[in-house]
Amino acid sequence: MVQAIVPDQKFKYLANTYKPPSVVPAVLKIVDIAGLIRGASEGAGLGNAFLSHIAAVDGIFHLVRAFESDDIVHVDDSVDAIRDLETIQSELCLKDKQTMSTVIEKEKDRIRKEKGMARKEDPKLSDVFQSAYDKCMKLIEANTPVQTCEDFTMGEVDVIREFGLITTKPQIYIVNMSKRNFLRKGNKWLPKIQTWVDEHGGGQIIPMSCEFEQELMDLGGDKELEKAFIQECEEEVKSMGLSGPGFAVKSVVPRIIRSGRQSLCLQSFYTAGPKEVRAWTIMKGTLAPQAAGVIHSDFERGFIKAEVANFDDFKALHKGEASMAKCKEAGKYRQEGKSYVMQEGDIVVFMHNTTASKKK
Repeated sequence: MVQAIVPDQKFKYLANTYKPPSVVPAVLKIVDIAGLIRGASEGAGLGNAFLSHIAAVDGIFHLVRAFESDDIVHVDDSVDAIRDLETIQSELCLKDKQTMSTVIEKEKDRIRKEKGMARKEDPKLSDVFQSAYDKCMKLIEANTPVQTCEDFTMGEVDVIREFGLITTKPQIYIVNMSKRNFLRKGNKWLPKIQTWVDEHGGGQIIPMSCEFEQELMDLGGDKELEKAFIQECEEEVKSMGLSGPGFAVKSVVPRIIRSGRQSLCLQSFYTAGPKEVRAWTIMKGTLAPQAAGVIHSDFERGFIKAEVANFDDFKALHKGEASMAKCKEAGKYRQEGKSYVMQEGDIVVFMHNTTASKKK
């Protein structure tokens, strides 16, 4: 597992303004899970391990090979991005189909227990449960991820959460091309991959090149060497007769990280002071007490209020001071209660009573 630092200009601005001894950025945890082969849903190859690992994550970056290399052998002895997509998707859907084969009986057992019914009785399933089940099965039978469907009601979504399906997880398709194809922004597989993704519920596709990214990373963060490398790549692009903003040369890693966070509906809020500037990760829609609980459970339990400034207001008003004084003078430093929905980029101080005892 790696912890990828989230690219965040707001966080950098706060860190540069306060200049504290401790700066803690937000991170996206990424787990490298070995690929699978056909039959994995039934235990072939590393199938069982793969599927247990993938069941434990919140979202999926699906890395698709779209480059030729005699030095890197493919498990199927040839490069075929569509075949690989089909293999992964079909195995995930087959595993979900196995899971779905048990959910009806589990739901009936739950109803029997709740209503005190005998084991031999056959309880009626709710309309919401049945419709959620039918919609999921239709998608899975069509080899389409459940998460691509936009036709679920909120009640159905609540039911589906309990199913524990792998294909409810958001997927982003990362297409790994050769360095040359990455620089010219295309290869023979990209349009085919786009068509396949569109036919299987849609999704975000990000072309990239591990070859390019590795060469850039091997420069060790030396700004001068990185600049020279980018210029060399730009010259190669020009030699192909290509130009314009669509052929800009830069790392795709920041975009991948941001896309991963967006797919998981994550956002950041900040705490900033002379000792530390930190970015905290929460789900979109999180209320102030629960956001306080991300810092410490006592903060949520003893929550009183949140003192909040909008980042853009702070940037416009602070006049170089590492202080909220100017925001307060301008009436842009406000107090929010338990019903406040946290916004992306909030700078917050939580007021709490840590002596508050838990309700019994």
